[in-house]
Amino acid sequence: MTEKSYQIAVIPGDGTGPEVTREAVKVLKAAGTRHGFGLDFTEYDLGARRYLRTGEILPASVLEELRGFDAILLGAIGHPDIAPGLLEKGILLQMRFDLDLYINLRPVKLFPGVECPLKDKGPEHIDYVVVRENTGDVYTGAGGVMMRGTPHEVAMQTAMYTRHQVDRCLRYAFEFARRRNRRKTLALVGKTNVLTYMYEMWERAFHEMGDRDYPDIKREYYHVDATCMWMIKNPEWFDVIVTGNMFGDIITDLAAITQGGLGIAAGGNINPDGVSMFEPMGGSAPKYAGQNVINPLAAICAGGMLLDTLGERVAAKTVEDAVIWTTANKVRNLAAGQMGYSTTEVGDLVATRVAG
Repeated sequence: MTEKSYQIAVIPGDGTGPEVTREAVKVLKAAGTRHGFGLDFTEYDLGARRYLRTGEILPASVLEELRGFDAILLGAIGHPDIAPGLLEKGILLQMRFDLDLYINLRPVKLFPGVECPLKDKGPEHIDYVVVRENTGDVYTGAGGVMMRGTPHEVAMQTAMYTRHQVDRCLRYAFEFARRRNRRKTLALVGKTNVLTYMYEMWERAFHEMGDRDYPDIKREYYHVDATCMWMIKNPEWFDVIVTGNMFGDIITDLAAITQGGLGIAAGGNINPDGVSMFEPMGGSAPKYAGQNVINPLAAICAGGMLLDTLGERVAAKTVEDAVIWTTANKVRNLAAGQMGYSTTEVGDLVATRVAG
């Protein structure tokens, strides 16, 4: 009997990206061995080293190759010797748009043993998911500058959404809330009292779709500023949140600190009908590069999300359970150099637990 196998593109990237990606791959291999599927990894050298060596950021030929994989695992992008935004726009945003990664999926889950900055809040209070639309809003680059450098300079950045973009994001969020089957509540986050054109369309589409196709899912609406307040005061209120690109970008970083910081936060850039990309949220952290002290748990959790999206949900649960065991029993401090274990040792702890 032929073993099921998946083709995974790996982009270790910059700074500590290669170190955390190495541990994520280690854990993924352990999950595949335990649950009876193969994983074939192909590594790409996209990032600062390639750019400084060749001037290339994301060649069209590489982008075309990436379309053929089952999933992409990314380490981190960013280097202190390269202007901020050049690599991020040229690789991350380019992949989002060209591969149509229209969902940014961000689980917000506080694991046992991880310190939470919120008073009297524990794992039972912080366990929700943010579904962020990933290809529209102000990130499309529509706009421009006139009379640059003069007292009359004008800068304009235009937020735009099509109904198609809104509908497909909402459908993904409704389906996710149904599959998650926790409180079966979907909350739309917007700003209908000010952004009356764009978020009126979001809210109208939200209720039309809910009434027609998802009567089993409870619907709620929150202004984004109130959402930020309640993420701190009452995070237990949330189940699944759906929102636009810019608001999602902001609230997911706020959410990350409530779950212990970006070092434990993982995210997926999803195309439900194509290849999807998964990454830790913590960035390249260049000052720790090469020291084997960075926390790899976010990258490992990103690997778990990768498995879940491929349909290997039992294996994904095994990875998450192993991370929970590790934070509850071994690694309490997630800060670089303060874990009590090296990057490699943390990966070994999780992989051994996954292997069973």
